[in-house]
Amino acid sequence: MGLSMTTAFTIFATKVTKEKRIPFDVAVDPDPFYSEVNMERLRRGIEALNNGKGIERELIAVDGE
Repeated sequence: MGLSMTTAFTIFATKVTKEKRIPFDVAVDPDPFYSEVNMERLRRGIEALNNGKGIERELIAVDGE
């Protein structure tokens, strides 16, 4: 935008003072592990294991980890 850091901060500080809030939303994207698609897949896997349809496998160790 061509603003110096001083100008950008001055604009930010003015908006905070006038609006009594941070002038933008602060959010963190949720962890994709907990997405509904993944949770449903985990539920199906747990159900399969509980019904005796699972396959037990050995973990593979990776050197250096």
